[in-house]
Amino acid sequence: MSSGSGRGFFVTFEGLDGSGKSTQIRKLAAALEARGRAVTVTRQPGGTRIGDRIRALLLDSKTEAIDPMTELGLMFSDRAQAIAEVIRPALEAGRVVLCDRYTDSTEAYQGGGRKLGSDVVRRLHKTICGGLDPDLTILLLAGFERSLARARRRNDRTASAGRDEGRFEKEDQDFYRRVHDQYRRIAAREPERVVVIAGDQKIEAIHQEILALVESKLRAGTRKSK
Repeated sequence: MSSGSGRGFFVTFEGLDGSGKSTQIRKLAAALEARGRAVTVTRQPGGTRIGDRIRALLLDSKTEAIDPMTELGLMFSDRAQAIAEVIRPALEAGRVVLCDRYTDSTEAYQGGGRKLGSDVVRRLHKTICGGLDPDLTILLLAGFERSLARARRRNDRTASAGRDEGRFEKEDQDFYRRVHDQYRRIAAREPERVVVIAGDQKIEAIHQEILALVESKLRAGTRKSK
């Protein structure tokens, strides 16, 4: 893996809310476990006791007046805890880690959406994450209008289920355009790591594409380690 600190394999999933990340992570985890792989699934923000408290603060639509730099700091505080408590131990144990969002989300949402820029995000990543980069990032990205409509529908579903995680979905279309465009720039900048998968295919077709990609990467990693 990129960090050089274990035998595991680190996969992150990115995209706007409603892109189908959660569904694809569940399906991939089940498929890999059926093939005998040890899998750890986590998410950001969240995934630890501290992270879940940060998540509740960041995503609750009733949370107001968070300065963009405060928001950025909270995202990386959550990430530092997740790396220490979940991600690095799992990788060192040789597990496949599937993480719903990582630093690319921060660069897209805070760097792009909040207009903080990429440089501050990438500097914090280098300092706080200690060089722990994903081995593979799967970016589920449909066209902008479709992605935005899905994000709105996802917020309606979570609200009706009694979970208020709609603070970001209250942002306007210009915000989401900046997020979407920043994701595209990240993918263009790091094509070896980031694989863009069209998010407007059927769920099973996307799953099969992701599974084939991950299995290929895992086989290549196994050959390299011999």
